[in-house]
Formats: sequence, C-alpha cells, structure tokens
Amino acid sequence: MSIVPMIFTSGWASGINAYAVVLLLGLFGRFGGADSVPPALERTDVLVAAGVLFLFEAVADKIPYVDSAWDAVHTVVRPVAGATVGALMAGHADGSLGEVAAGAVGGTTALLSHLTKASLRMAVNTSPEPASNIVVSTAEDLSVAGIVTLAVFHPVAAASIAGALLLAGLLLVWFAVSRIRRFLERRRERRALRAAAAGAAQPAAGRR
Repeated sequence: MSIVPMIFTSGWASGINAYAVVLLLGLFGRFGGADSVPPALERTDVLVAAGVLFLFEAVADKIPYVDSAWDAVHTVVRPVAGATVGALMAGHADGSLGEVAAGAVGGTTALLSHLTKASLRMAVNTSPEPASNIVVSTAEDLSVAGIVTLAVFHPVAAASIAGALLLAGLLLVWFAVSRIRRFLERRRERRALRAAAAGAAQPAAGRR
C-alpha cells in the first residue's frame, strides 16, 4: 500500500498538534504493532519528550492570546515536524516515494494546516470569553487523535477526511478574511463621510 495517504494525514495533523502526532504514532508503533510507524518514533526518549511537550501545548492552546503566541512560535516547528515524520515514514516503507519528496508533502501539508489553525484561532480570540478557546482547542485535539488513529488502520479514509478538513479550514479563513476586509472598508468609508460632513459644516458655521 502507498505510504502517501499516511504522510499526508500525519502532515495535516502535525500542523495542528505536532507533539500529539509524534506521541500517538510512537505509541501505536511500540505497543500497537503498527508496521507503518518508523522505529525512530518509538524510542523512549522521543515518547517522553513528545508527551511532556504535548502537555505544555494542551494548556497553552486553551488560553486566549497565549495560544496565538504559541502558534507563532510553532510556525517553523510544525512544518519541520510534518516533514521529518513524512521523511521517516518514506525511509521506513522503502517504497517508490523518496524521503525528500515525502518530506515536502508532509511539510507543505503541515504548513497549510498550521496557517489555517493559527488564522482561525486569532479570529476566536476576538471573543470576550475564554470558553470558545477551550472548546475549539479540545475539538482540535480530539480531531488529531481520531484521524491519526484512523490513519494507522485505514490511511486512505483518514487522508480523505484530512483533505476535506483542510479544504474546509482554508475556505473558512478566506471567508473570515473577506468579511474582515469588507468591514474595514465600510468603516473607512463611514469615517471619510463623517470627515467630509464635518469639513463642510465648518465653512457654513464661519459664514454665520
């Protein structure tokens, strides 16, 4: 079976929570007998590091504005993680897809999903209450866990869902950006009209 669906799915998930991806894949490879998981992810030091960092992210990602700062820091980390996992999978599978190509697929997919996540979380931060951040972050964690688990057993189905979620996220970002742009344009127009009205009123007051 082609390793491409697994690489694509792990890339998408890495763009949302790279530490969860490494931790889950490592656990499935070490204790679940998943043949598609490279041995490098099953090492004890890798699992411990991924677990600790996952706990940090689980907390930081649920605090308004802290989550956006965390996302900014991980703009490089998540794509690199997606590329690394993809390259390791390609090397482990020893198939037709080279490690460089696999890294490009995983890294590009991770970058796209990361940018989508970061943009949507910035929009969520405009909400005055923190509950929305907790709900969205929890939903992201559950989505990553569910799709990575599905990918281990049914990679094509998982890749299809990940692709649909990525497309939906990109469309949501485009919709949000277009709405914000229209709002800012209308606000500039209203300010210009008020300034013009105030300018016209001043000469009239002077003639009196």
